[in-house]
Amino acid sequence: MINRELINPASIVVIGGSNNTLKPGGALVHNLIHGKYQGNLYVVNPHEDVVQGVKSYRDVKDIPNADLAILVVVSRYCPSYVEYLASEKGVKAFIVVSSGFSELSEEGAELEAQMLATCDKYGCSFIGPNCIGMITANYCGAFTSPNPVLCPEGVDLISNSGGMALYTIEMSKATGLRFNSVWSIGNARYTGVEDVLQYMDENFDPAKDVRGKILYIESIRDPERLLRHAKSLIAKGCRIAAIKSGSTQSGARATSHHTGSAAFDDKRADELFREAGIVRCYSRQELVAMGCLFSLPRIEGNRFAIITQAGGLGVITADALSKGGMLVPELKGEAADELLAKLHKGASVSNPIDVLATGTVAHLEAAIDYCDKRFDEIDAIILSYGSAGLEPLGDFFDAIHRKISECRKPIITICPSIFTEAEGLKNFLAKGHVNLLDEELAVRCVVRVAGAVSGSSGQECLG
Repeated sequence: MINRELINPASIVVIGGSNNTLKPGGALVHNLIHGKYQGNLYVVNPHEDVVQGVKSYRDVKDIPNADLAILVVVSRYCPSYVEYLASEKGVKAFIVVSSGFSELSEEGAELEAQMLATCDKYGCSFIGPNCIGMITANYCGAFTSPNPVLCPEGVDLISNSGGMALYTIEMSKATGLRFNSVWSIGNARYTGVEDVLQYMDENFDPAKDVRGKILYIESIRDPERLLRHAKSLIAKGCRIAAIKSGSTQSGARATSHHTGSAAFDDKRADELFREAGIVRCYSRQELVAMGCLFSLPRIEGNRFAIITQAGGLGVITADALSKGGMLVPELKGEAADELLAKLHKGASVSNPIDVLATGTVAHLEAAIDYCDKRFDEIDAIILSYGSAGLEPLGDFFDAIHRKISECRKPIITICPSIFTEAEGLKNFLAKGHVNLLDEELAVRCVVRVAGAVSGSSGQECLG
């Protein structure tokens, strides 16, 4: 069960908060404060009266009633805290960051079972244990860093693994991928990925809710419920990509030690994803790239123009598209001749369109305009454009920004100059754009999305 107290708590108590921001309890309080949580914040620490400027209570019995409790204490103390807070302090939602439960031992599994029984008894939400926390538009309840600045145009991230969630956020910094919420669900005995998808489905608001969702899954307790709500969300216009790990014997063993989860047959996972329309990913890089693609307008059709200033990048992109079953139409005729006349001698417009390393901003804009307005045989544009070290790309980034907002056709942007043009790229991403980093990766995501829509995996196309 997911309730209002978990999503938008009026008050939060951190059990085990501290002044040491190098430890989870201190980092969590720091993130809540600097994440500008607007409700009442309380801390329980038996050795402190003030924690980071927040009143600290030495005994949990002295705190006011609260909506949400975040526990950062040794596992053996957690069940008694959950029981007392639920029965005596009106707490209706818990996030247990602590580890040492079913992922560790039978004794830990029993401690976990005690907490879940309490939540059943009092009708409470429960996230964890063994997680980094949760981040919504209302509070940053995670102990890690970096944490994303959330925005309603971002994707929802749901992850069994706290580390996977953290490093997905870390990688997103280089790509411009933004987030709407982050759910680190840990061992997921009480709240699994299917529960989160059910909540998002049953509370879906087409005027407000984001359409992109990326998942890292180690356990699926109720595959039919996951299928039902994923299909429903996708029918409502959402797009979902997921990694399902533990696909080998060694991976399944690692999953058991990580979150205490039982293995889920990999072929069954493939079938489940295919039927639901979930795009399957196999690496964190793919998952982030898929999230970036979800933030762009949908691609209607399979005919691509490639624009670049480096011929080799164009060749790689053309190969990847063709191997994936996409089309790279040859551009010829009057419009192609007109465009060629506008470019430097030695440029090519047959597709890929190579405006050369010495091409100007005007040349780039002309290539984009012709693909958007003159070449009817094109459905979408892949723009792979970097720096040759001749001049900064600031003006080029400005032009790409303008064209993305003006064009009728989707533009997938790839800038390989992540160090040479670090400042310009940072400013470009800050305007809400994304950078898919690599041509083959970008095409692989395009093919997988097309495969999910058609009901095939898309994987065989690039095998």
